[in-house]
Amino acid sequence: MRHRLGAVPLAILALGLAVVVLGSNRIGLVIAGSAGLCAGVLRLTFAPERIALLVSRRKPVDVAASVVLGAALCIVAFALPH
Repeated sequence: MRHRLGAVPLAILALGLAVVVLGSNRIGLVIAGSAGLCAGVLRLTFAPERIALLVSRRKPVDVAASVVLGAALCIVAFALPH
């Protein structure tokens, strides 16, 4: 059985979006940003066949894009007014 760890960031992102819909923008955006950071770490550390959903470009581009977007979401979350 092949593991599909690439679905983990997708599940975290869905959780973050659900939290935003339920009314907590800051917490939801931090969770969604964490999904991007998680995707970057998974792409960096695991073989492509274990994270099939995350493989779309070359590894450095995937990792950089995931980490930058995840960090940006977390920064935006903390920049929001209460």
